[in-house]
Amino acid sequence: IMVAATIDNIMMVEGEMKEVSEADLLQGLKVAHEAIKVHCQAQLEMMEEAGKTVKREYCHEENDEELRKDVREKTYDKAYAVAASCNADKHARSDAFAAVVDEYKANFTEEELETKGALIDRYYHDVEKEAMRRCILDEGKRLDGRKTTQIRPIWSEVGYLPGPHGSSIFTRGETQSLCTVTLGTKLDEKIVDEALITGKERFILHYNFPPFSTGEAKASRGVGRREIGHGNLALRALKPMIPADYPYVVRVVSDILESNGSSSMATVCAGCLALMDAGVPMKKPVSGIAMGLISENMGKNYAILSDILGDEDHLGDMDFKVTGTRDGITATQMDIKVEGLTYEILENALRQAHEGRMYILDRIQETLPAPRPDLKPHAPRLVTMMIPKELIGAVIGPGGKIIQGIQAESGATVSIEEVEEGGRIEVAASCKDSIDKALTMIKAIVAIPEVGEVYHSKVKSIMTYGCFVEFMPGKEGLLHISEIDWRRFETMEETGIKEGDYIDVKLLEIDDKTGKFKLSARVLKEKPEGYVEQERRPRPERGERPERGDRRDRNERRDERRPRPERGDRNERRDERRPRPERHDNVENKDNNPQPPVIEEPLSEF
Repeated sequence: IMVAATIDNIMMVEGEMKEVSEADLLQGLKVAHEAIKVHCQAQLEMMEEAGKTVKREYCHEENDEELRKDVREKTYDKAYAVAASCNADKHARSDAFAAVVDEYKANFTEEELETKGALIDRYYHDVEKEAMRRCILDEGKRLDGRKTTQIRPIWSEVGYLPGPHGSSIFTRGETQSLCTVTLGTKLDEKIVDEALITGKERFILHYNFPPFSTGEAKASRGVGRREIGHGNLALRALKPMIPADYPYVVRVVSDILESNGSSSMATVCAGCLALMDAGVPMKKPVSGIAMGLISENMGKNYAILSDILGDEDHLGDMDFKVTGTRDGITATQMDIKVEGLTYEILENALRQAHEGRMYILDRIQETLPAPRPDLKPHAPRLVTMMIPKELIGAVIGPGGKIIQGIQAESGATVSIEEVEEGGRIEVAASCKDSIDKALTMIKAIVAIPEVGEVYHSKVKSIMTYGCFVEFMPGKEGLLHISEIDWRRFETMEETGIKEGDYIDVKLLEIDDKTGKFKLSARVLKEKPEGYVEQERRPRPERGERPERGDRRDRNERRDERRPRPERGDRNERRDERRPRPERHDNVENKDNNPQPPVIEEPLSEF
């Protein structure tokens, strides 16, 4: 959990748990608060030494006290009557509150409203807030007529949409969430690359809050902080209940169709139902509830509200969201608008939230008691298998050629990941036949050839001395020309074997050093009667070469050479040469530089 607090009270709580009890959560808050007090005391000491003792007052608001009193005197009773009318319709109640201030504004001219209209709206907002709070504290009446511990009517249904792998709709009062679940493979994992966290996420939740859910008509301009925060809270609530070894990547999308408070908690409830409808084996169902607070006199007089409305969240003092199973809390989020909360208020809020969560869990399990045993017919089926690490490359192939071929031929999606135990392969498809075909091809690749087994092989290439055959996916061996048949062939043309043909071969031997395979096709045929194995002629033995030490001395060998003829006198040999041809003198130019002779060639005719 993450806690923010002053030296006296807790201000904010954000947490993710594994089914902790309310007592353990409260004890954790106390431990965190004690540590915060030390930091706060250090800040106070530093402020005394280095801080400024006098603060400059700054007021950016324009006030009119006479107008404030007039607004309260003339509108409070009417606003209180609207609050006490217990109208459960959000829009009708909002129109009734607006009619009170419109009636008051009718006493002013347009010129006066230009200067006082904003002040009147601000002062009336305070009146509306006071009327709602007094009605709850004094009479115990909430805006929609419920008691402080009462939860709005709940309606839910699973399998609401035919297309998704799982779907549900959850309605609580005027808040409605439509959730869909999509199951994917490892290829659909979300890549997380944040400042402090990197990796991949297998459980994804998206929360959408369109403008029409609150009766507004405006453009949707991407994801805002509301969508991010509420989606993260719902994800933290549901994620602990997804088995860690669940092979699918799960994506939950919550679309808020109607909103009047607690839409994030509706997402948790609808998401739980959609996951169970999709056949996700959740450990336990999860529900969520938003608690509110109305307090005065520094928390001495207060009322804790279960399942708050949007107005109670806006005009109240606390928004405390709690999610969990029957055995404990999985996530929580609290923010307050007062100076702080006492442990008494927190303890009572957690106890009341537990009662509300149990009631909502009962309604959820009335709709769907447990996860469905099977997936939807159109959901992908996923099978995993482990292979040795050294065979990962054989399954992938050069440049992914093998694994792409498996996917193209089988129609299944195949992904492989290296883990500590070896290679983890996931095969997914909506058709069982595609999965079986892909698994058969993968098992054939990773299978170890066994000596003595017969394989139906494909001829890959023809050589003069035999042919290379692929007897297992990715495994080739030489079928020598002498091992094709019992009769002798001089050339491969005589065998009639062509590239692309299929032939049965038997694995005779695997070379321990080179790993090459010795194959034979003739051993599968009946040996002709009277067949005599031709023995190979023994190679003639080569004589031993004499050692260099047995050679005679170099001078002795030189003496045995024939004498070279004597060389005649150089002048005599020069006279025997033929005369050299006379050289023509070159024509010198005016610079006395020799020029090469000009060769004239006849012009070619076109």
